[in-house]
Amino acid sequence: MKEVCRRCALGAALILTAMNFLSCMHERKLVSITVHPAAFTFPTPDPAVQGVFTAFGNYIHPPDTRDITDKVTWKTDVPQLLQINSGVVSPQPGNVCGIADVSASMQDGGNLVIAYATVTVNDPTNPICPGGSQTRGILIVTLAGNGTGSVTSVPAGITCPTQACGALFNVGDTVVLTASPNTGSTFNNWAGCDSTSGTTCSILVPPGSTALTVTFD
Repeated sequence: MKEVCRRCALGAALILTAMNFLSCMHERKLVSITVHPAAFTFPTPDPAVQGVFTAFGNYIHPPDTRDITDKVTWKTDVPQLLQINSGVVSPQPGNVCGIADVSASMQDGGNLVIAYATVTVNDPTNPICPGGSQTRGILIVTLAGNGTGSVTSVPAGITCPTQACGALFNVGDTVVLTASPNTGSTFNNWAGCDSTSGTTCSILVPPGSTALTVTFD
């Protein structure tokens, strides 16, 4: 088999929206949702290779953790890249390079709870993908910590967490990302940047994929 080199990634997004979820105890309260695994890498562009995600609901009154994978509706807004059904993610044939943010959301007692995971899909045969090109690179932002917030970029491309937290930029361009904590949260720090100033992160875009992390408390 001919050896292929270079690894490609293109931004994408997956969204999980909640279906009706009936609790057997009226006072039970959903406080957060966790998606496992935190990351899945497709080793080949073969659509037969599948990643399996599980959504867990974390409750109080009383404290409890439950598998709610079958209580959410899994969707993708990039069907040309990925397909997903009941937490099972498969790359679509032909155009499968991509990075997808996976989120689980459920409305419970007036509180919207959100969690994130990441799927990385490789297509080393596609020259337009980062890793297959020396002129384009992708920046991937992960939101960490026990607080919440958002991130935007200049030039435009990254808007977290409402859109995919990965975007393509020209190699050699300087991208400035700004972190904005939500009400009740505070900005802590950036990681992976070339330089930081307050809530901003600056990075000179390299070829391939570069991971950045912002922490909110």
